[in-house]
Amino acid sequence: MTSYAKVVVMGTPITKSNFKLINKEGRSFLPMNSGKYHDRYANYEQEIAFTAMSQNPGLVLDESLIAILRVYYKSEKRHPDTNNITKSIFDGIEKSGLIINDAQITRLVIEEYYDRENPRFELELFGDSEFNLTYQVLKRETPLPMKSYDLASNKKGEMRIKPKPVKKSDVISGSNCCSVCKKPISGRDFISADAGRTIICRSCFNKLL
Repeated sequence: MTSYAKVVVMGTPITKSNFKLINKEGRSFLPMNSGKYHDRYANYEQEIAFTAMSQNPGLVLDESLIAILRVYYKSEKRHPDTNNITKSIFDGIEKSGLIINDAQITRLVIEEYYDRENPRFELELFGDSEFNLTYQVLKRETPLPMKSYDLASNKKGEMRIKPKPVKKSDVISGSNCCSVCKKPISGRDFISADAGRTIICRSCFNKLL
């Protein structure tokens, strides 16, 4: 029997990490078919369960598992916290019968991507007896623009991309141009503004005065 499964569920994943209803006995429960907005959490788990069964008919993974979860959000600015969506996803996978219990997931890798047209999650499950997981963290040769999270925006899952400032050494080497006349700048005869993202040669700067 195979020890591998893949589940792809279309739509933006939702999280129930901050949602809880308490019954008369003091136990938390997940309501469904109440006709209210919070039915969406149970409905989402049911969708995951149905999709997992239809994509892996008759398969049951009963050993410890390695999980690779790739989440594709519709928007880079607003989306659930990625580390919180795993509860909804694995509860749905457990309800499908594809796994016995989500405690089987002993190693988990989560990757975040963006796809405006087709938001979804893709989950791959690998049996620990047949597969192994290795990974590397490598330093980039050319750094990317930094994604900086503000305290206020982080509550909404938002971020701002922090542009890389212009260094004096970059300007001196002639790798930048004046923002006004577009001519290459050499030497130190320039004015920088906007945290170094805008540079103006001395000639253009004098004309602006």
